[in-house]
Amino acid sequence: MNVLKQCAKGWGRRLAALGLCGVIGLPMVLGGVPARAEGARQVPASAAEVKLSFAPLVKSVAPAVVNVYASRKVVQQRRVSPFFNDPFFQRFFGDMAPGLGQGMGRPQERVESSLGSGVIISEDGTVITNYHVIENADEVRVALADRREFDAEIVLKDERTDLAVLRIQGKGPFASVPFAEPDSLEVGDIVLAIGNPFGVGQTVTQGIVSALARTQVGVTDYQFFIQTDAAINPGNSGGALVDMEGRLVGINSAIYSRSGGSNGIGFAIPAQMAQFVASAAGHGDRIKRPWLGASVQLVSAEISEALGLDRPRGVIVTKVFPGSPAADAGLEVSDLIVAVDGKEVTDPNSFGYRFATKALGSSASFTVLRGGKETDVKIAMSPAPETPARDARTIKGYSPFAGATVMNLSPAVSEELRVPEAYDGVVISAIEPGSTADRVGLKVGDIIRAVNEVAVPTSADLEDVASRRPRLWALDIERGGKINRIVLRG
Repeated sequence: MNVLKQCAKGWGRRLAALGLCGVIGLPMVLGGVPARAEGARQVPASAAEVKLSFAPLVKSVAPAVVNVYASRKVVQQRRVSPFFNDPFFQRFFGDMAPGLGQGMGRPQERVESSLGSGVIISEDGTVITNYHVIENADEVRVALADRREFDAEIVLKDERTDLAVLRIQGKGPFASVPFAEPDSLEVGDIVLAIGNPFGVGQTVTQGIVSALARTQVGVTDYQFFIQTDAAINPGNSGGALVDMEGRLVGINSAIYSRSGGSNGIGFAIPAQMAQFVASAAGHGDRIKRPWLGASVQLVSAEISEALGLDRPRGVIVTKVFPGSPAADAGLEVSDLIVAVDGKEVTDPNSFGYRFATKALGSSASFTVLRGGKETDVKIAMSPAPETPARDARTIKGYSPFAGATVMNLSPAVSEELRVPEAYDGVVISAIEPGSTADRVGLKVGDIIRAVNEVAVPTSADLEDVASRRPRLWALDIERGGKINRIVLRG
């Protein structure tokens, strides 16, 4: 039952005192408490109002918050004497040698499990949770507030946003929580956090929005967090942060803690990002994001002073790639981007969030300062092209690259592997643990520029070079924008 229906069915006095009925514009005065004007925020005006309860709101939202149980099978190799692999021992002792251990060195299987929370966002059983809750899971189950349990399918998981989409394998309709309007939240607003902390069962905590647009948390690529003092603890991950209208404003994700418990500093991913990820579910196993084709950097105090600004703000364009949406729209190096669709940007993280949550096929309006004058630049939201084709190849043999999977760089691959400002060459996309490539220190995201002074522009070229057996290997590897040389014996 939503808040509007709750107000109409007699909860008006309690909810109006909390600003609920008035916020949604019900023209009523109940129990002597005047209705609030639309959009008004008001602190309790009397001791009676302070004593009122959040219970009606919780009853509306809690059925849509679920417990998420994720499990995976892990194979471990028993450490036993190498003699046990000798045919003589195998002949007489087989797999059950008393006093010598069971399994005779064969792999053992155990199950690892993790516990978190999730939020049902549609009646068909679509659930949003954190990526780190179901990372590497083989099986996922969800338990509803009414104690029903269902298997769940992993529809999409995205490490970059720390979000995942599940679908309940059961017959609906299921209770769900609507998304709040983007940027409707304000510092000081009351919020409720609902989840399953420490596995004790569904728990509700209350607090306020302590800050918005936190960009230095460091747990996802897109840092733009809601900070709240509502208690968030381990197990709350993936749970709901809701406003006083019963709308989803965030997905609880992280805490700042020295002890492992809540210290009053919790962080939630804004609902706008969760909505963007949910909309991508069912369209492949990777999220296609808008491609700008430009690099930006923070405006420091020195840069701000040189530009004649009253304060540091926005991001400055440092590079524009030919043929990109930025280039097509006329964005230029040294342009200062101060807003996206009228929303101020203060650093590269806030800019990245505003840009990354735009839908493909739409457009974004950048407010740009150029030559001391303000202008608007309209950017088309299109996906990064995969040109040239990635042509992935796993290198075998005896070269330093053995065990590495390499592919041709393109804007799409660069975005996928988080390789900045590099749209050509050969990049390592995966490394087999314990392989030669792993042992020599190569990493995913390394760009191979040359081998023994010979450029390797494609993955096919690298595979050919890696098949040779020189006495020395001289590798020119680009990592983090710098090229380093590694010399190894053949």
